[in-house]
Amino acid sequence: MSLFLVFLAIVLIGVAVLLGTGLAPKIFGRGRGGGAAASFEDGFDEPVASLPPVLLPEHAAAADIDRLRFAVGLRGYRMDQVDQVLDDLRDQIVAKDQKIEALGEELERLRPPAEQGP
Repeated sequence: MSLFLVFLAIVLIGVAVLLGTGLAPKIFGRGRGGGAAASFEDGFDEPVASLPPVLLPEHAAAADIDRLRFAVGLRGYRMDQVDQVLDDLRDQIVAKDQKIEALGEELERLRPPAEQGP
């Protein structure tokens, strides 16, 4: 029985040393090497893009934005989906702003000059 306790103590000390020195990921193949299977710096694996992207129509309306739903991941919404939708929204808003500005300039150009009073 005492030999078993000595063996158990040695195993526990070995595990503590492996975990304390950071050798366990290297020994068990979970190191931070380069490549597609590399881990993020925070220790989480890169998310697998197994879900379809969340897309907006080309000319999104407020109702389209209200209907958006993002997949919930381990730490919240999938950042890649949210970033893509925000990029699309930004591009659409910029295009609409440019069109509004162009239409305003055209309206000013077509408006007859105000008549001068006496």
